Amino acid sequence: MTSKMTSRKTKNRPRAARRRRLSAAVQASPLQNLYCLKKCSKLCGRSSQQTVVLRFALHDVYPVPFVNWPRSLAESVPKTTHAMKHAFLCLLLLLPLALRAQTTVQSTIRHSGLVREYRLYVPRAYTGSRPVPLLFNLHGYGSNNLEQEVYGDFRAIADTANFLVVHPNGTRDPANNRFWNVFLPSGSGGPDDVGFLSALLDTLRLRYQIDPDRVYSTGMSNGGFMSYQLACQLSNRIAAIASVTGSMVQSRLAACAPPRPVPVLHIHGTADATVPYAGNAIYVPVPDLLQAWARRNGASLTPTITQVPNTNTTDSSTAERQVFSGGRNGSVVEHYRIIGGGHTWPGAPVTIGVTNRDMDASREIWRFLRPYRLSRLTVTSAAGPETPETALLVYPNPTTGRVTVQLGAAGLAAATALRITDATGRNVRAPVRPLGNGAVELHTASWAPGVYWLQAEVAGQSVYRRILKQ
Repeated sequence: MTSKMTSRKTKNRPRAARRRRLSAAVQASPLQNLYCLKKCSKLCGRSSQQTVVLRFALHDVYPVPFVNWPRSLAESVPKTTHAMKHAFLCLLLLLPLALRAQTTVQSTIRHSGLVREYRLYVPRAYTGSRPVPLLFNLHGYGSNNLEQEVYGDFRAIADTANFLVVHPNGTRDPANNRFWNVFLPSGSGGPDDVGFLSALLDTLRLRYQIDPDRVYSTGMSNGGFMSYQLACQLSNRIAAIASVTGSMVQSRLAACAPPRPVPVLHIHGTADATVPYAGNAIYVPVPDLLQAWARRNGASLTPTITQVPNTNTTDSSTAERQVFSGGRNGSVVEHYRIIGGGHTWPGAPVTIGVTNRDMDASREIWRFLRPYRLSRLTVTSAAGPETPETALLVYPNPTTGRVTVQLGAAGLAAATALRITDATGRNVRAPVRPLGNGAVELHTASWAPGVYWLQAEVAGQSVYRRILKQ
């Protein structure tokens, strides 16, 4: 027996030694050590958690799906080296991805004939006794929800601040890459991702105590593009957004007309070769994008600029913070300009390309988003405060079959300018009956349960009210 035990120990020594050498080598040079890639599967085993991690690589290297695109356009998209993706995979394998005590729910919903997947992170502090905020965290092109959950990680922040984080999956293009439908011109077809995310919000609100006043969106690259699209098309449900290494395409920006100011945080590296900081024929340059949103929000077009302390002198980058303040209803456009930064998430748990370490993008995103309340941002889309003539009273709210709208001094004349939309922005019809004293009654019996938005044009101003149909 002693001989067998000695033989087994001797046999395992080379294996243990290789594991130690591998770990040391990766810590010394995680971006160049491809030896790890060849040896990981042998050294790390095949548990369910590790099998998932084995698939983990930063796939957001072709930010635009090549679906029916001209060849010249497809060829213009920069590509990340396989070595970088492999190194990222290798580093993740060596990270201590311990299973959390908190709850992660993996589920699906059906929308527009498609089965759509999502992961929901529920922090330990959540009890269901009171409504909490919800954050959409959207992956990049070719990536998936698990990869975004780890790379752009909000879980530790959610544990402290008590908010839910949902990581949906995009659909797949013909090359089997997951993506969000934001690159082709509006109305040109493709997956209804805005409708899906709105339906997902409805589903989660039925199962969890979610504060509808504090729903936000962020994302990496293609996910950042999608967050901007939500700001354009779902501003009646998404209070504020943040984009990391994302932008907008020219046609989408031109068609974007949210009815109220949308606070925006944008984080972008000046050396981003995938979504260029200076833009191109497809992507809006970051400075132009910031100006456009500052103008929409009525904010100053001249930002206040402060330098972020260069606490890490080895990350090949620095950062500055730009704030376009003074927007309507307290809205702000904010920008972290990562000087020398690449197509990366600052402060990410893994380093791919030039990753800034002077700031933590996840913490800055939550710091920016958390003060905003939808109800404070949807008072009016026009400059100036509401007056008694423009004020709207809506009751009972929530409603089951009928709702009274008090239109003030303008009364019935304003009723001709009433517009009602559902959560996806589609117009909804409702019979209107005058009640006198400047009030009308809307019949809502035919409405499906959910959130609706009432818009009234009164005295040259647009006033919005949220209606909840039970």
